[in-house]
Amino acid sequence: MKMKKSNTILWMGLLLIVSFCSCSNENVTSSKLLQKTIETSEEGRQETTLFTYNGSEIINVDSPNKRTDFTYTDGLITKIVVLYKATKILETTDYSYISGKLVQVVAQGRFVINYKHIDDQTISYERFLWSTDEQQVKEYHGVLKVENGNLLEDKRTYDNTSAGMIKKNNRTFKYDQNINPMSGIRGFDKLLSFDDLMSNNNSLMNIVEDSISYSSDQVTSSAKLHTTVFKYDGSGYPIEKVCETAPLQSGKTGYLKTEYFY
Repeated sequence: MKMKKSNTILWMGLLLIVSFCSCSNENVTSSKLLQKTIETSEEGRQETTLFTYNGSEIINVDSPNKRTDFTYTDGLITKIVVLYKATKILETTDYSYISGKLVQVVAQGRFVINYKHIDDQTISYERFLWSTDEQQVKEYHGVLKVENGNLLEDKRTYDNTSAGMIKKNNRTFKYDQNINPMSGIRGFDKLLSFDDLMSNNNSLMNIVEDSISYSSDQVTSSAKLHTTVFKYDGSGYPIEKVCETAPLQSGKTGYLKTEYFY
């Protein structure tokens, strides 16, 4: 009788372990990876972008105008190469880390950004441009505020201004509680230079404030509000995004609807 009772307890324990492992596997595989987006402009023009992966590592992102290829080292994105299809121009950007934290971005022939992680929520940075004689010229410096995996604020001060002028730019972000479609991509959350795209949640509001002050005590300032409306599936992933002031390929801003497919 004791033996039968012991066997029953043993089988119950095994069933509990199997059940726990099954639930764990379901949680791991339940994370969705973005496969395709379709962007539609106000004029009805559509652009489809395709995403290719190796597991959860992004291999490339392919759209009609450009193709972006990613290289990983030890689970971190260390190189991004963009091919502009019309001109065949290549842009290569290298990413360096210390203890898993981004410390430098080098866009070959264009700019360099150095990051310093002050604490878990505060990151200072400096951005330099390459001059014609291949010297680094500081463009601006700033501070990022990050909380719960979301970029909340980017405050920067420009360094390449005229004497007696102080130029500043401040961007703040507000988020929903749902899942950023890029958050399932391994290492993407480390790319600080991708702003709210690398955040855990979806940016609903972006306020951009610019100010210029002069030695004569004259100050000019302006502010722009960008809002975005999302629709979600039952798992909290966006299936549609609409922005009235989205950045367009023309360099202007305007209406843009984005549909997400997983």
